[in-house]
Amino acid sequence: MHKSTEPDLRHHGDSEVRGMGAELTDLAVNVRSGTPPQWLRERIADSLGTLAAYPDGRAARRAVAERHGLPEERVLLTSGAAEAFVLLARAVPARRPVVVHPQFTEPEAALRDAGHSVERVLLDAADGFRFDPRAVPGDADLVIVGNPTNPTSVLHPATTLATLARPGRTLVVDEAFMDAVPGERESLAARTDLPGLVVLRSLTKTWGLAGLRVGYVLASPGTVARLERAQPLWPVSSPALAAAEACSTPEALAEAEEAARGIAVDRAHLQARLAEFEQITVCGPAAGPFLLIRLEGAAAVRSRLRGLGFAVRRGDTFPGLGPDYLRLAVRDRTVTDRFVAALEKALADG
Repeated sequence: MHKSTEPDLRHHGDSEVRGMGAELTDLAVNVRSGTPPQWLRERIADSLGTLAAYPDGRAARRAVAERHGLPEERVLLTSGAAEAFVLLARAVPARRPVVVHPQFTEPEAALRDAGHSVERVLLDAADGFRFDPRAVPGDADLVIVGNPTNPTSVLHPATTLATLARPGRTLVVDEAFMDAVPGERESLAARTDLPGLVVLRSLTKTWGLAGLRVGYVLASPGTVARLERAQPLWPVSSPALAAAEACSTPEALAEAEEAARGIAVDRAHLQARLAEFEQITVCGPAAGPFLLIRLEGAAAVRSRLRGLGFAVRRGDTFPGLGPDYLRLAVRDRTVTDRFVAALEKALADG
């Protein structure tokens, strides 16, 4: 029987750590360690007294709009950014949808589940996974690209992505990791002049809210209304709405910016330590809270690392990558140094 080599689009980093013991250090999931912070836990806990009432998203929607300097009708709160991909796949007409890979696989999976035939634009490792908009077919009417991109950690110039926008096309930019980039440089979130632009954001990564499920869409009022009609009633819980409102304050944004700058320092340390291994290639330049590395026999190294107490993300489930790739979440210097010691042993045992 022929075995399919098609990547498993439903494999995610949490699969690497599901059921793990306390002794396994998680470098597979790109959620910032030490989160959610105590003040955010308290804000969420305070919302539990309202659970008898149906969720009211007006305050959270207003807070997100103010955070980006946009009118409220351009904001849609969602049950995590992943829900937005499902809404887009179901509610936005598309004759020729294109997904730029390697990237987060849920957009393509959602499109396929909705009955779409999806075309892939594959970026090249030899070119640092840089994006050339000329690779996108001119008649593509739905284009999805991540920025910074998971798993490559590449930050594409906003001016480059903006050239993709045109009447009759929906341009979806997944900015789930943009708040982990100092200054959120290259973000298109505040742009209202680009036709068909849809920007997706997540509160999962920076604030440690993967279990709460909260994100949002920034788009034209017409697109927001179309997506909202595709949502079930009350799709975002009251605790999630409280988190969205809390994470949009100036104080929270300042904390996120400080965290982003710390991540950049920790990422540089991880890169420097990985450079000690001649058999490892670090893809880059990197801008996200994770690194993509390439090494021969990555699957075996990943298995040995697990035996040494570290979970890392396999790369072969991302279209455009192969079995020699691993993704590593950025952690603090102490964790990185422990990981590098384990990596040295895993490579030596090969």
